[in-house]
Order: sequence, then C-alpha cells, then structure tokens
Amino acid sequence: MLTVSSVNVNGLRAAAKKGFVEWLATTAADVICLQEVRAEAEQLPPEVRNPEGWFTVHAPAAAKGRAGVSLYARREPDAVRIGFGSSEFDGSGRYVEADLPGVTVASLYLPSGEVGTERQDEKMRFMSEFLPYLKELRARSAADGREVVVCGDWNIAHQEADLKNWKANRKSSGFLPEEREWLGRVFSEAEYVDVVRGLHPDQEGPYTWWSYRGRAFDNDTGWRIDYQVATDGLARRAVKAWVERAATHGERWSDHAPVTAVYEN
Repeated sequence: MLTVSSVNVNGLRAAAKKGFVEWLATTAADVICLQEVRAEAEQLPPEVRNPEGWFTVHAPAAAKGRAGVSLYARREPDAVRIGFGSSEFDGSGRYVEADLPGVTVASLYLPSGEVGTERQDEKMRFMSEFLPYLKELRARSAADGREVVVCGDWNIAHQEADLKNWKANRKSSGFLPEEREWLGRVFSEAEYVDVVRGLHPDQEGPYTWWSYRGRAFDNDTGWRIDYQVATDGLARRAVKAWVERAATHGERWSDHAPVTAVYEN
C-alpha cells in the first residue's frame, strides 16, 4: 500500500505549535505534501525541518513569508524537481515533485486569486502554464512506466457539491466559471482523475477548508479545494480516501484539513 497525505498548513511554524508535530508522529502516510509553508528551511524547528525517519524537500518562495511547498517521504526519492519550467513561477514556492518507485508525487499550491485584482491575473497565468505541464508530466511518466499524483491546494471548487454556499459564490475566486472549466480540462484533456470524488461520487464535499471567520467549521460551511489528482492507473488503485477533519474547532492546527488516500501497490 502507498498512503499519501496532503495539507495546506497555513504557516508551518504556527502549525507546529498547534498540533502538526503530533499529527506527523502518528500519521500512517508514506508521503506527505505540504502547502503554504511560509518559511525558509532554516527557520523551521529541527523536528519539522528534518524529522527522524523522513526525507524532506522544502521549496520556499523567493518572497519571504509567502507560499512555500514541502514534501516528506519515508524513503529517499530517486529524483526531486522544484518548479515546472516557468520563468515566472519556479521561484514562487508553488510546486515540487519527487520520483519514488513507480510514482511521481507532487505538492502544488495554486495561487488563490481575488476577483478584479492582479492576484486573479496571476492565478490565471499560472493555470495557463500549468495545464500543458500536467500533460507533459503524464506523458513523460507513462514513458518511464510511472504513475503521477499531484496533491495540494488547487484553490478551485470544481462542482457545486464542492462548497456549501455555492450559489452565493458564483462570482468569487475559487468558483468562477473559467476556473471550474480549467479544472475540468485537467480531468478531460490532461486525463487526470479526482481521487476523492472518484471514491465519493455522491457526497457533498467532503470539505477541506473552512474560514476562521464566524462558525464556518462548526457549521461545516466549507470548500473542497484540496485534491489528490492522479493518473488513471494510480486512481484505479485508490481503495480509500478521506479528509482528516478535526473533532473540534479548538483541535485544528490549520484552516485546512489533511486529505489522505491509500493506493494499492
């Protein structure tokens, strides 16, 4: 079995003080993908930077305190690549991938965007560059006899079932028609599979992010924006996938929850 977990930690230094370290000590995951780390490796405490029993790759953003992705694996990767060949985004701490036996695992933090601002323009530019890369990655990996899973915070709710208040968010970044159409192209043109949705086709959610404002978590007024997106061969081997939602608001160590999937070898 291969167990993969992915979570936006909303600042790894803060998460480490609120429960991430304890979660890391008890997880059954073989590979962990983190997003929004917001720290240089040397700023992380040793038990987070290089925890015993894990090989770690940290890809911080050039802009201090922003973005940042990391990848933890229980065995040393055969190869690691930071970025996807983009002159604009390879230094932005948004993508890292590692080759493990038979599979490439990637951690993605897609820009969040904000309607009517440069942040939304940046998000759209990222998406336009990233889709061709996903196709290239799938083809290259297939030629090597390798499957792919791209885990992370994609910052898009694909379907109405992926957010609680979808009617009120039709003009919000993360649920815009053009964003949803783009993610649909990831599943159609690029031929990847939404692993959680594949295993839970009729479920509302399961949500992965809840605003800290109001009582969003207590009311389960969330968004499903964190995905494990896999090539078809690997997706067919997924036997279980779930969101590790905290039992109470006070036990959360991020505004996101880990998304975990188990794949048969």
